[in-house]
Amino acid sequence: MIDDKKPLLVFGGPYSNLQAASAMRAEAEARGIPSTNVICTGDVVAYAAAPEATTELVRDWGIAVVAGNCEEQLAQSAEDCGCGFEEGSACEQLSRGWYPFALSNTSPASRAWMATLPPRRDIVYLGARMCVLHGGARQNNRFLFASETEKLEAEFAAADADGRCDIVVAGHAGIPFISSLSHGTWINAGVIGMPANDGTADGWYALLHGKAGDIRIELLRLPFDNVTAAAEMRRSGHANGYARTLITGIWPSHDVLPPREREATGTPLAETAVRYQLAAAI
Repeated sequence: MIDDKKPLLVFGGPYSNLQAASAMRAEAEARGIPSTNVICTGDVVAYAAAPEATTELVRDWGIAVVAGNCEEQLAQSAEDCGCGFEEGSACEQLSRGWYPFALSNTSPASRAWMATLPPRRDIVYLGARMCVLHGGARQNNRFLFASETEKLEAEFAAADADGRCDIVVAGHAGIPFISSLSHGTWINAGVIGMPANDGTADGWYALLHGKAGDIRIELLRLPFDNVTAAAEMRRSGHANGYARTLITGIWPSHDVLPPREREATGTPLAETAVRYQLAAAI
């Protein structure tokens, strides 16, 4: 059960990066946040070198996890990652290297666990009704970015079709943001296993805390041992483009990015804090 007296920590995309996952757990424990107040938006396994060890860490931690497209595909031993990349794109071609490695290095027990994960989690924190997704409400692998307000409005409406959402928290797209929409707030908590294409090596996560009806939402950096993570990827040789990303902070392909996000490539993101107030509390 979520404890309103403790912060709520949300992160996405460990991406088989054991160093990042270890850093995230250490950060949560240093802040005194119990595992019951930690949620992962999925894609525990993807690009990096330690699929099984990262899955074991997340399972041992005992946190809530939403099924990402990678969990859905790995659970079925599918032939591809189901990431939503366009056929023939650079991202799709790169996935032909890392996904087979992820599949062959994830145990049957871990894939069985992935099959049990829900596509959505609904919680209440400090009076706010929160819907936690991986990508979009209507499509698990949909990329959604801060510049795409109309798409976010439509996805929020889909998530809130039965009146259960004040806040949507998602991941998948890899760049953190907070958008105030007409009927609520959309948070992309970012991912921890890869940089945010901003020219820095850090991952990102979201931290929520405050009092009933009055919540502070923070997007924060997560430093981790990126040099070791990159070296392990290079030794395996399955995803050298993404290994470079762990050092340079720049993605190997920008196929999925809208124009505004593409233009911001290499521009360091700033940590952000936004105050969210429920209408009844104002």
